[in-house]
Order: sequence, then C-alpha cells, then structure tokens
Amino acid sequence: MLDSLGSLRSLTAGPWIYPVVATSILLDVFLPVLPSGFLVITAATAATAATAASPDVPSLIPLLLCAATASVLGDFLAYRLARRGGARLDRAIARSRRLSLAQERLGTALARGGGLLVVLARFAPAGRSVVSLGAGAAKRRSKEFLPWSALAGVVWASYSVGLGWLGGQWLGATWFSAGVSALALFLAGGLAAYLIRRPAEAPAPAS
Repeated sequence: MLDSLGSLRSLTAGPWIYPVVATSILLDVFLPVLPSGFLVITAATAATAATAASPDVPSLIPLLLCAATASVLGDFLAYRLARRGGARLDRAIARSRRLSLAQERLGTALARGGGLLVVLARFAPAGRSVVSLGAGAAKRRSKEFLPWSALAGVVWASYSVGLGWLGGQWLGATWFSAGVSALALFLAGGLAAYLIRRPAEAPAPAS
C-alpha cells in the first residue's frame, strides 16, 4: 500500500497537475478518448493523502474549479467552432467513428432538445462532443446553451472529484481506490447514455 501511495503521489505531485488536468478536459471535447475523468479522479484520490508533511499533493477546491472551468471552456470552443464551421467540419466529424456513432445514437435525443440533455450528455461517452458541436451546428443561441453547459461542467467536476475523495477516504489513496472510483464514473456514463437514448414516452390519448 505504501508503494502504491508513493507512486500515486509522485504522479500527481506538484502544481503541474492542474494544467495537465485542464488541458485534458479542454481537449476531451474534440478527442473523447482522452482519460480526463480518470485524471481528475486520480488527483482527487491523491488529495486525500494531504498532510502537513505532504503539501505537494493536489487540493480539492482548486482541482474542482480547474476541472469545471476547463469543461465549460471546452464546450464553448466546440460550440463556436461548429457554429462557424461548414462542410470541412462535417467531414472531420464523419471521419471520427466514435463521434459518428454517438451522433447516430443521440440523434433522436438532440432533436428533442432540452437543457437537462446537456447535463446528461456530459457523463455519456462522447455525449459532450455531440451536444456541444450539435448546438453550434444548429445555430442555437449561446444563452440557450452556455448556462446548461456551465451547470453540466460543475456537476461533472463535483461528481468526479467527489468520487476520488470518497474512494480515497474509504479505500486509501491507492491505485485500487482510483480504479474503483473510475468504475463508478464509467457506470454513471452508461446510465446517462441509457437515459439519453431512451425513447420519449408517447403522450397519453385524450379521453
């Protein structure tokens, strides 16, 4: 356990962990394969080992603010890019198998619209990319999208940091704890994807 704690601490020690986490989250909207969620959880797990003798591990509040801000900024960049994009952007999206598949699966949900969809999509695999790019391509007004994007970023960041912290408290600041917390984040993503793809209930017939 001590070796695991040491390796976890050495990976996340130092102020460089914040720009690394922010960059990963920022680019995750364009490259959904980046392990941004796992990075946040790992840093939050390491934060549970913070003591007066080890001030070099990440702090929870700066980590939370960093993750939420990067999430919203990434959404905004994707939204603006899609809003100004054209055929070239469409071809770029078509070349991404994951984005294309996500577009197909989430197409019905996007057509239904709704602000809570943005929050759910933040957890679903590639859902953030599809919603942000879809909102821009559909020329939705920024005031219709950005407030929900901000809420989604705060909820996702709080959940991810909270998972890492709770896992570290219960199981210790170890790689096993980070893995269990990452599994919980993965399961939340699966549930979000299910809720997004679930067909809307047909309206009850008038009596």
